[in-house]
Amino acid sequence: MFIYTLTLIRQPDALDAFYGRFSFDFAAFVSSLAHGQLTLATFAPLFTHMFVHGGWLHIIGNMLYLWIFGDNVEDRLGSGPYLIFYLLCGIIAAIGQGIVQPEPMVGASGAIAGVLGAYLVMFPAARVSTLVFLGIFITILQLPAVIVIGFFIVLQVIDALASLRFTTHEAAQHIAYFAHLFGFAGGILLFLLFRRRGISNRSRFA
Repeated sequence: MFIYTLTLIRQPDALDAFYGRFSFDFAAFVSSLAHGQLTLATFAPLFTHMFVHGGWLHIIGNMLYLWIFGDNVEDRLGSGPYLIFYLLCGIIAAIGQGIVQPEPMVGASGAIAGVLGAYLVMFPAARVSTLVFLGIFITILQLPAVIVIGFFIVLQVIDALASLRFTTHEAAQHIAYFAHLFGFAGGILLFLLFRRRGISNRSRFA
């Protein structure tokens, strides 16, 4: 999906149409439901927005987090349940963001935040290699997952509250902080539900 968007860079109208079609717009979603438009076009953006990104940093950052934390969660749940879990986290994140700040959104970060939530429940003390910036010096420390993920969530809370207070700030309008928070909380609850139902240690697809 991302590679395809790169082919549209020289066609601004086509690129805008692509994002308009596959991004999730909560206001449009609610409007469609209110008018009884229970069609594929109404519900598809709940899923497609997770596979569309806004630039190199956006997709690289998301895929890095997914690579580091996602495989452990998949190993515990199994590939099939993990896919369902991932998509549900993304849907929860999108709807949560839409309720608080109903603007069109794209990206997998809400679903990945759900993966972080599940990882934190399973491996709170696991050591994660983390880049730490000390002025002009950079070092790598092995920090517990609870600190790494906890710090990430604290930043999301701070930025989310700031985005509510300073709604005209340009930078705040382009990051779905509440999607991260709703996705994270949804990931914890869904994982506990999956575990309670015994959906774990299933086969993982190669």
